[in-house]
Amino acid sequence: MTILRYVFVALEVVLLFNLLIGVHELGHFLAARWRGLKVERFAIWFGKPIWKRKVGGVEYALGWIPAGGYVSLPQMATMETIEGKGETPVASLPPVSPLDKIIVAFAGPLFSFLLAFVFAVVVWQVGKPSIESDNSTVVGWVDPTGPAAKAGLLPGDTILAVDGQPVHHFAPTSSDSVTWRIVTSTGTNIAIKYLRAGQEATAYAVPFHRATKWYQRKALRQILITSAARSSIFEIATNSPAALAGLKTGDEVVALNGAKIYSPFAVDSAQEAMSNSIIKPITLTVRRGGEQFDRTLLPVKPAQPAESYPLLGILSWQGDTNITLLHPSPLEQIQVSAGQIVNTFGALFSKSEIGVQQLGGAVMIIRVYSNLFQDEDGWRRVLWFSVILNVNLALLNLLPLPVLDGGHITLSLIEWIRRRPVSGKILEWIQTGFAALLITFMIYIAFFDTGDWVRSAHADREVPVVFSAPK
Repeated sequence: MTILRYVFVALEVVLLFNLLIGVHELGHFLAARWRGLKVERFAIWFGKPIWKRKVGGVEYALGWIPAGGYVSLPQMATMETIEGKGETPVASLPPVSPLDKIIVAFAGPLFSFLLAFVFAVVVWQVGKPSIESDNSTVVGWVDPTGPAAKAGLLPGDTILAVDGQPVHHFAPTSSDSVTWRIVTSTGTNIAIKYLRAGQEATAYAVPFHRATKWYQRKALRQILITSAARSSIFEIATNSPAALAGLKTGDEVVALNGAKIYSPFAVDSAQEAMSNSIIKPITLTVRRGGEQFDRTLLPVKPAQPAESYPLLGILSWQGDTNITLLHPSPLEQIQVSAGQIVNTFGALFSKSEIGVQQLGGAVMIIRVYSNLFQDEDGWRRVLWFSVILNVNLALLNLLPLPVLDGGHITLSLIEWIRRRPVSGKILEWIQTGFAALLITFMIYIAFFDTGDWVRSAHADREVPVVFSAPK
């Protein structure tokens, strides 16, 4: 990717991220104006403003800490530590009724829901990309030394249920996925019900945890399997065994040493297994158009990188290119998005190993958007992810915690019942204290999000594989 392309992707991400924040805060702003509240500042991001301008008595600002935004409403709750000292003394402003406070607080999540609905209508019309593996639970590859292999699972098995819960997907797009059911399981053994050659059976796998450092998120349960995927060749190294055997981009490897394969991992694993053993020929059954043939190749160590194990020279795989467009209704999209956040919170407060450390923040959101924008059909996925994100933003802000909109609503209800507002000084301490906790939590999550992004970028860094010319 060129530098210019990186710049465009960065601008797209920033603009879209700010749109989500801005629309949420616009809800508060418009509701406050409607109900006659004093509005001092409309800010995107926190911290000292790097840009500001006053229009109609309201200061519009852009902060330097890219984490949310706020509308400064001194009659609601003062947070001078975060928003800065206001120009108008709170005591000089008329009191605001609890109902007005509730309306203003609820307007932010409402606008986020409305934006989610707008995105959902667009997705409904233009379509959401889906590949065959999205709606399949067929096992593509099983680590020969992993829990699934020890329990008897094989590539090609179709997983029907995990711990008694039916599954319909592999990746965790929803709670009925293989991956989600595994990571949220709690037993010593995980019951995997599967279908093989028309016969149902159950395997009991003891979950595996990948070793992690102190600066990494704790690994969740795995049984070391992947979903089924086409093994279509995308790139082949010059002078490699694959190139010399006449393999081409677009060829699909359907069998390895006479055994059907369900994932490119089967080929990659066969090569890696020779790193500390005798190098043996590998016979690939290849499908090219309507033709099918065998090619026997002997892996060789490339000239570089020097530490590489013997390779065939297949540098990358195309995966499943059979993309279809689904058109889920806006209501269905909203329901699925809401279900994700509900399931996540359910897992947080259950006996599963999922904790707050596994949550993602602003850095993760930016990373997802940047990855999606780089894909050829990524703009459709961006729209779909924006539905999910806006619903999550709305629901999270409705939690009854100080600083959040739900906290303002809760305090206003208390004021309504007590018939008098909470002490301004106490309210400021509560708001400031929880704001400090929230910022600390966001920094904590950003630490892990940033680490994951850096390590992923390092792992994905292209290391040229060069084979010596045949003699």
